[in-house]
Amino acid sequence: MTDLDVRPNHARDLAPLARLLFDEADLALVNPNAKHPFDPLEWQERWLNEADDESFYLVDPDGREVGFFALRVGVGPEIRHLTYVFVAEEARGGAGAQLAGLAEDAARGLGARAISLKVEIDNEPAYALYVSAGYEELSRSGDMATMQLELDPADAPPEPEPELPVLLQQPPPD
Repeated sequence: MTDLDVRPNHARDLAPLARLLFDEADLALVNPNAKHPFDPLEWQERWLNEADDESFYLVDPDGREVGFFALRVGVGPEIRHLTYVFVAEEARGGAGAQLAGLAEDAARGLGARAISLKVEIDNEPAYALYVSAGYEELSRSGDMATMQLELDPADAPPEPEPELPVLLQQPPPD
């Protein structure tokens, strides 16, 4: 199992995602409504278009992008919806559990108290991963399950100390 890390996609650079989702089957797995070949403009305008959407790359120890996920605003800003999850074939084998933990940390960093997601019921490895990570199934519709994980605020990273302004001391007048 490779030790993965997460890199926020603040620049909204989709070129690495285009490389990851080159294969039509992989693109359809991540987003069945997206056009093939991958179209960055379509993703910017339709799939990752909200100002509060945040996306992340999974990177291997060499800094190569080997996965992707997005956290969109859910039912409110305190709920983030995990979507567009993908891990490259060469990084699979334990990466799902790492991704789940990294997504939880990223959601906490965005101030979320819960993560929701939808998963295909017949995608047994993904469904089992989310159950083992503590996600609760809320409902089913067709072949999809909606799941949610309440995030423990005790696990949240500490709030940074606010910077206090430096007061300049003026020498007393002569």
